[in-house]
Amino acid sequence: MIDAVRNIARPQAPQTPEPLYREAPNNIEAEQALLGALLVNNDAYYRVSDFLKAEHLYEPLHRKIFEVASEIIRMGKTANPVTIKTFLPADQKVGDLTVAQYLARLASEAVTIINAEDYGRAIYDLALRRSLIQIGEDVVNIAYDAPLDMPPQAQIEDTERRLFALAENGRYDGGFQSFSDAVAQAVDMAGAAFERDGNLSGISTGISSLDSKMGGLQRSDLIVLAGRPGMGKTSLATNIAWNIAAAYEPEVLPDGSFKAKNGGVVGFYSLEMSSEQLATRIMSEQTEVSSSKIRRGEITEHEFEKLVGFSQTMQKVPLFIDQTGGISIAQLSARARRLKRQRGLDCLVVDYIQLMTGAGKAGENRVQEITQITTGLKSLGKELAVPIIALSQLSRQVESREDKRPQLSDLRESGSIEQDADVVLFVFREEYYVKNLEPRDIGDPKYPEWEVLMDKVKGTADVIIAKQRHGPTGTVKLAFQAEFTRFADLADPSFIQYEEP
Repeated sequence: MIDAVRNIARPQAPQTPEPLYREAPNNIEAEQALLGALLVNNDAYYRVSDFLKAEHLYEPLHRKIFEVASEIIRMGKTANPVTIKTFLPADQKVGDLTVAQYLARLASEAVTIINAEDYGRAIYDLALRRSLIQIGEDVVNIAYDAPLDMPPQAQIEDTERRLFALAENGRYDGGFQSFSDAVAQAVDMAGAAFERDGNLSGISTGISSLDSKMGGLQRSDLIVLAGRPGMGKTSLATNIAWNIAAAYEPEVLPDGSFKAKNGGVVGFYSLEMSSEQLATRIMSEQTEVSSSKIRRGEITEHEFEKLVGFSQTMQKVPLFIDQTGGISIAQLSARARRLKRQRGLDCLVVDYIQLMTGAGKAGENRVQEITQITTGLKSLGKELAVPIIALSQLSRQVESREDKRPQLSDLRESGSIEQDADVVLFVFREEYYVKNLEPRDIGDPKYPEWEVLMDKVKGTADVIIAKQRHGPTGTVKLAFQAEFTRFADLADPSFIQYEEP
């Protein structure tokens, strides 16, 4: 093979017993062998294209050759020394050779296409090692410099994020993505929606009328679910979390890993309730045994058998609960990454935003702290490529209005919740307010009027889609069984949903 590129890519270290530096891991010969095989037979590209990118090659000229050849092959044309030389710098020299002569030499000394994947894997592994070295150097340098705006905990969080990205995607830095890659991902998403149950582009909530309005829960989206106390926002979140986990159907990928074909693995941060309380609520929803009866022990033998039978089903469902109170956004992110790495992760639920703490100092402005939290949740959703359902409280100004239906301006403590959220859902049960208006005296002339109104709203709930970046706003009407804290589709399809004017 050609020694000229090897000499360019490998500066000679001083000939001393202890080298002043160590060269980054690379294998120029493997890169030359792969490029030669690709130029002779373009099918070699498809053996490595699913994992190898141009930036994984060490030698800059090799990166450019691979990038140009890849683009030509994806366009359905033939990539060979003749067709790609016009897209490379003509005046560049490789030793005594021009670029055109170098391409011809690569092709003439090419090895069999059968070994292309092995060479590609070797190049990819060396690229990961170089990335690890870069991360390690940054960790050491930052720790020595100790910037005032980056305490040790923040450095640990940043390092873990970069390592997770490297483990998941083979890269740790940001940068531009070609539009062709983005288009390919969009087509893949459409194909997955076509094959998935219900033909949804996102993950099904298990409530069809809500899915039809939202297209399921979209990956990377921050979905804020808000409501006043007693409206059932936690109940709706647990309903959705259970439906997703119970519908989990794994699909084996070519590399032996798994991804969710339907449903998904769910992580639930329960900052308000203990894991036992959450489990009791889910058991009540699914077995139709009142949670208040479960807590008081007022259940029959038949109901107890139902609970025991369902508990065996619950143990197999991929729903993981973290009940740490007052968790910070940094801790939450670190644990979510760990869960995805160890068990997989397809959806996160946080109950609720106002019980979290930010990364700032104690006593810091609460609005700034909430801004840190929502920004952190949005970034985490994009990093892990999972939807995050974050519950939020509403301010008391709702109670002072005659019309109790929530508005975006009612979101408590920070406009950043509305700004960072891709979807904002409000849970509103008119029954809750009408019930409080019941006349004390059954003989009151207003009592019949109250009964008519109560019959109209009893057992129903509105989920108001106040904001949705990629879909319509409007209201979805659901059935609500208060005894079991369960939301479901209404039986009468004429009440399922209506559009806002």
